[in-house]
Amino acid sequence: MQKTSKGLSAWQLALMSLGSVIGGSFFLGLSVAMNAAGPSIIISFILSGILVYFILYALSEMTVANPEKGSFSTFAAKELGQGMGFIVGWIYWTGIVLSMSSEATAISILLREWFPNVSIPIMGSLIIVGVTLLNLLGVEKLGKIESFLSSVKIFMIIFFILTALVLIFGVLPRANPIGLGELANEPFMAGGISGIAGSMLLVIFAYAGFEVIGLAASEAENPRETIPKAIRYTVFSLVGLYVIYAAVILPLIPTSALNENVSPIVASLDRWGITWAGSVLNLVLISAILSAVMEAIFGLGRMIRSLTDEGYAPRWLKDTKDVPYRGILFSGMAMLVGLSFGLLFPRVYLVLISTGGFSLIFTYGIIMATHIRFRQRNGCPPDGTCQMRGYPYTSWITLISMIVVLVCMPLIPGQGVGLFAGLAMVAMFSLIYLGLSFQLRARARGQAIAKIPPSFSTEFAAGRRTIRKRKEKTKTVSIPVSGRLSPIHLKGSLNGEFIMIGKCQN
Repeated sequence: MQKTSKGLSAWQLALMSLGSVIGGSFFLGLSVAMNAAGPSIIISFILSGILVYFILYALSEMTVANPEKGSFSTFAAKELGQGMGFIVGWIYWTGIVLSMSSEATAISILLREWFPNVSIPIMGSLIIVGVTLLNLLGVEKLGKIESFLSSVKIFMIIFFILTALVLIFGVLPRANPIGLGELANEPFMAGGISGIAGSMLLVIFAYAGFEVIGLAASEAENPRETIPKAIRYTVFSLVGLYVIYAAVILPLIPTSALNENVSPIVASLDRWGITWAGSVLNLVLISAILSAVMEAIFGLGRMIRSLTDEGYAPRWLKDTKDVPYRGILFSGMAMLVGLSFGLLFPRVYLVLISTGGFSLIFTYGIIMATHIRFRQRNGCPPDGTCQMRGYPYTSWITLISMIVVLVCMPLIPGQGVGLFAGLAMVAMFSLIYLGLSFQLRARARGQAIAKIPPSFSTEFAAGRRTIRKRKEKTKTVSIPVSGRLSPIHLKGSLNGEFIMIGKCQN
């Protein structure tokens, strides 16, 4: 791969990661999680943030050790076998394609408020084509666009937090402070341990997207320094935003009043007479989801490049430049197919979302399993590239947590089908890999047989046949000469080569 740009900075990588994470799930999806856990949702945010911290630093250790090698699928192939690299790479790619196709549908529905005459299929297609073309501009221009969109989302979140604090503390004149408000009337663990466990699944989904840091590692400026910094910025920003976000919502509205049909921000502000929040949030939500789709295509293009470099994807998808044009275009077209599928079969919309969630959790589990094997094989080198605190316990705890989250998917309404669809996807790609491996082995055996060096007996037999043929094609010419030399017999072949047969007379 030819690198033509100076690369992404730590803050650009962090903002790209935040742009990928803070999407529709943040502004809409957390209502269900908060309803399930009650005020203890703060514990879910902190615990999930800790898991994200460990996953990112596990990925960072492997990325810093091989910043130019590819993605987590490359690491999985090296540490867990070629089959696992193939499976996790394609499952991640497929899951993100499905979930982002659904996100494009969500943007289309929101835009209908201002463009009621434009159909959802056309709107969704234009969005996917637009963000795909933007990804072709190159990493530096894309980084600037994404930084702007991420800044808009973060500004909106900060604005809401400040507004909520004004209500809570009664800063405005003649305004009564809310204080603890609804938080004083609710038990902290309203849903018990099961509520926390159930909300963890949705909260981890809300954190999903941070892995774009690993996918963009090869395009970072000085990856050995930039990647760890970007991870620190991302983790502390995400956990801080989520915890403060939950802390200011809880006094404003009871968690029992939240549901999947309304954003917690809109519901809480509407309750206190700030009715304009819905219109503003629509615009921010469009920006948030658009940013997430853009980052998804960015990551998918890099994943395709990694798969082609490892021989896991068709050769015609291979890119040699820093911008993987073919991978980006291929991923964009796949999203269009996913969009069409979801629109034709509306009932599978939730299946697409939950399957995408499964693919992410599965990928995070494989990252941790890969990291464990990586450390077992390489240890912690003396140059300070190992960053995982508490290894191996933290790696094992995170891996087991991902397995538990997957097993608990059926406990959340609408998520059980995602587990079964995800397992079916794992089985499908496993069979595809086995079929391709069998085909390649058969081809390799055929080539090996063709190139087998001849044995002594075959060489000897071939040599005798060659000698006989030469004898048959030669003739002898006698040339009388005077002097001390006897007649010279020239035995020559038909190709013009002559051998002197004779000797000097004494």
